[in-house]
Amino acid sequence: MNAMDLKDQGNKFFAGRRYDDAISCYSKAIMKSPNTPTYFTNRALCYLKKKQWERAAQDCRNALDLDRALVKGHFFLGQALVELGVYDEGVGSLKRAFDLAKEQKLNFGDDIASAMRVAKKKKWNSIEEKRIQQEIDLQSYINKLILDDRNRHVEAVEEIVGEEDVSNEIETIEKEHQRRLVEVNELFAQLDERRRKRDVPDYLCGKISFELMREPVITPSGITYDRKDIVEHLQTM
Repeated sequence: MNAMDLKDQGNKFFAGRRYDDAISCYSKAIMKSPNTPTYFTNRALCYLKKKQWERAAQDCRNALDLDRALVKGHFFLGQALVELGVYDEGVGSLKRAFDLAKEQKLNFGDDIASAMRVAKKKKWNSIEEKRIQQEIDLQSYINKLILDDRNRHVEAVEEIVGEEDVSNEIETIEKEHQRRLVEVNELFAQLDERRRKRDVPDYLCGKISFELMREPVITPSGITYDRKDIVEHLQTM
């Protein structure tokens, strides 16, 4: 079988979700024709289906070395990088795929745009998770400082106050430091509540930049865009 026959056979296996068999066919096609980028992107898609992100990314890079304008190369690479947690580069690859598809008048439907929205949401969630962990660490640190301060005050009272007055002094210290702990933890609870209300729905994101729209306008077709994106698009025409 020649490389094209192997590719066609691989496509049949892929359609039947026999991804390992498809990978085998595409690999043999690559050996016979190593300068055909489509064979790499076909195999990359199989790796994406199998959630083998590193292999998918490498095949995409091999394909893009052969053809920098290959939409599927950037599209699949972006998806793999996002799954690997390389969000900035992944979003950049998806944006490049989106722009190239428009330039080449290729119809990917909403696939690339949808992948970009997913990527940006995952990036947002990653940033939020880091911020939440920082807040948890800060809350724990402040609580520890309050407890350490309470212990120092108790030790000092026990040294200088008569035995009959110790319990009253310690009770006062306990109440004061408990009040501080409650105030601190209530403050962080309020942060949690505000964070839960901060999620940005898809319909508020621009269809061109995929960022939060700050000055939305509705076109005669009923689609909403951010004004600055429309202006920039018209300036490039």
